[in-house]
Amino acid sequence: MRRPVAVRVVGPVQWIVIPALITVAVTIVLATPVELFGLRLPEPIIPMVLAFAWPLIRPSIIAPLVLTLLGLFLDVFLGAQGALGMWALALLAIYAVVLGSRAFLIGQDTAVLFVWYAACCGMAFLLSYLIVTVKAGNPPSLLSLIGQVVPTLLLFPIANGMIERFDDGDVRFR
Repeated sequence: MRRPVAVRVVGPVQWIVIPALITVAVTIVLATPVELFGLRLPEPIIPMVLAFAWPLIRPSIIAPLVLTLLGLFLDVFLGAQGALGMWALALLAIYAVVLGSRAFLIGQDTAVLFVWYAACCGMAFLLSYLIVTVKAGNPPSLLSLIGQVVPTLLLFPIANGMIERFDDGDVRFR
């Protein structure tokens, strides 16, 4: 006699809505004007974690819509120096690249995923840098760009944790 298998269904609320709300909250907290020893809090682009992890967890129609909203939120909240929609475009570019290479990336080692995450973040920051440069007429500070790129790259363990947690969350998709 076979024992019943418990099916753990992970819906969009668990892997899309809750992480998106956490991302908004953490972005707001990190944007507070707090200084410790003359240093300000880092301002990473936290939705890049979601743009990288979501297509590897499960392709969805809802994820690009939420990424667009998160990108528009970043543009408004951080005072978009570029065009409105700059971060939405950058996040959707990451989502598209990872979705296109999903077959290759599924089941890869963490080091390979980090290289892809770093490349995707680099592409998104380059895209946003070029948009700001063209829109403003002069390039932004490279030090401030590095001050955003490095903390964003340090968020990779969160993306990897999401992928490991939700990858096999629903046995119906195995």
